Amino acid sequence: MPTFIIRRLIHLIPVLLGVSLAVFLLLKLTPGDPATAILGVQATPQEVARIRHALGLDRPWWVQYGIWLSNIVRGDLGISYQSKRPVSVLILQRLPATAELAVFSLLIAVAIGIPAGIISATRRYTILDYAFTSFALFGISMPGFWFGILLILIFSLYLRWFPASGYAPLSAGLGQHLKHLILPSFALGLFNTGALMRFTRSSMLEALSQDYVRTARAKGLAERIVILRHVLKNALIPTLTVLGLQVGYLLGGAVIIEQVFAWPGIGWLALTAINQRDYPVVMGVVLMVSFVFVLSNLLVDIAYTWVNPRIRFEQENR
Repeated sequence: MPTFIIRRLIHLIPVLLGVSLAVFLLLKLTPGDPATAILGVQATPQEVARIRHALGLDRPWWVQYGIWLSNIVRGDLGISYQSKRPVSVLILQRLPATAELAVFSLLIAVAIGIPAGIISATRRYTILDYAFTSFALFGISMPGFWFGILLILIFSLYLRWFPASGYAPLSAGLGQHLKHLILPSFALGLFNTGALMRFTRSSMLEALSQDYVRTARAKGLAERIVILRHVLKNALIPTLTVLGLQVGYLLGGAVIIEQVFAWPGIGWLALTAINQRDYPVVMGVVLMVSFVFVLSNLLVDIAYTWVNPRIRFEQENR
C-alpha cells in the first residue's frame, strides 16, 4: 500500500504541470492586458509599457511560465496584480468559505442520493422508484445557477425563510450562519445528489442479480442484512468513483454558485481575478483546485481497498 500511494503521488506531478501549462496558455490567448486592467483605459502607451516591463509581461511566454514554475517549486504562488498581496494569503482567506460550502453540499448529496438509490433499487418499478428517478433526472438536468435563482425566488423573496445572498461568520451566531449556508449548498449539491442516486441505483441493481445474493437469501438471512452487508458494500465502488470526482466538481461549480449567492469563496475570487486579468491569482486558484481534485481521486483509490479486499491483494502483488 505505501508503494502504491507513493507511485500515485508521483503521477500527480505531470498532471498538475499539464493543467497549469494549459491554463497559462489560455490566459495568454484571452483578450485583455493586465497592465491596462491595472491602470485603466485612460493610461498612455508609455505607462502601460512600464507596468508590463515591471510585471515581466513583455518577456516570452515560456520565460514567464518558467519563472512562475520555479516560484511554485519554492512554495511561492506570486503576488496579485490588483491587491499587491500574496496569492497564497488571498486563497487561504477565501478557502474556508468554499470548503464549508463544498463539504455541506457533499453531505447533502450523500445523505439524499445514496439512500434514495438504495430504496429505488430495492423497490424497482414502484412509485418510489419512479419518483426518485425523476428527481435524479431533474437534478442532473437542472443548471446549478438556475436552481439557485429559483431557490432565492421561492425561499428568500416569497417565503422569506432564508437570506437571498451573503455570508455570515460563526461569530454572528450558528443560526444566522446556517441560514446563509443552506440555499447555496442545496443549489451546488443538486447535481451531485442526482448523479449519486443514479449510480447507486445502477450498482445496486447489478449487485442484486449476482449469485452470492441468491445464496445469502437461500441461507435465510434477513433482507436488511443481505442489502446492507452484502449488496451495498459491493455496489459502493462505482459510487465512490463518482463521489471522488464530485469533490473537484464541487470546487469548480462553486464559481457560479458563489457569484449567484455573493459567497466570498475562492470561486468568487477566481471570477474576479479573471475579469481583472489578475493572472497570478487565477493560476494559484486553478493549481489548488487541481491538487484537491487529483488528491480526492487518490483517496478514492485507497477507499477501494477497504470496500473490496481483492483490490488490496492485487495492489500488494504488483
